[in-house]
Amino acid sequence: MSLVEIRDLKVEYARSGGVPLPVLDIPELKIEPASQLCIRGGSGSGKTTLLNIIAGILSPGRGTVVLDGADLAQMSEAERDRFRGRKVGFVFQTFNLLSGFTAAENVLLGSVFAGDPGEKRADRTARARELLEKVGLSGRAEHRPSALSAGEQQRVAIARALMNRPRLVLADEPTGSLDEKNGNQVLDLMTNLAAAAGATLLLVTHDPVVMARFSTVLDLARLNKIV
Repeated sequence: MSLVEIRDLKVEYARSGGVPLPVLDIPELKIEPASQLCIRGGSGSGKTTLLNIIAGILSPGRGTVVLDGADLAQMSEAERDRFRGRKVGFVFQTFNLLSGFTAAENVLLGSVFAGDPGEKRADRTARARELLEKVGLSGRAEHRPSALSAGEQQRVAIARALMNRPRLVLADEPTGSLDEKNGNQVLDLMTNLAAAAGATLLLVTHDPVVMARFSTVLDLARLNKIV
């Protein structure tokens, strides 16, 4: 069974004048477990919207989006939030770390809100620090984001995305705020750690250098019937 199955997805945005703006019209998309793939598309093509729908951040609206056997369209917003916390890790272009928390605390926060309620805090804390070690930041665990470089912040974000042992890791232009060296390091970490965890990695980008790192690249313009 596919990890993600999309059928007849149609997404429109409201705009002034009452005429909706079509954004996505995807008849079918399947993503297999433990796969790694890239979806390419230009600015404004709907890449981020697609990720947000797969993650359950946005309601699918019309059509069906099934993640790990669960139909997201049949869930309330609160149910989707809890489900996403258990099943999905998200890496953003702008890191989205909380400035008042240390690197270790930022990684740990995901498990506080959506992790296993029966898991001891000491075990969660140990796992957060283990993940920071895997991304090469064991010596920076007590630093706040303002004391970290852009590359280090994105490595914290990768550790955070893997904290709840997700089935699916989504990455939205994760190297867009980084130079080439840090971008390559981030890509290496994401692909290697996702593979080691048995998680599916879905990355969206417009950068041909990033695309070249993936054996499977899908063109959103071909998936999406809206031109």
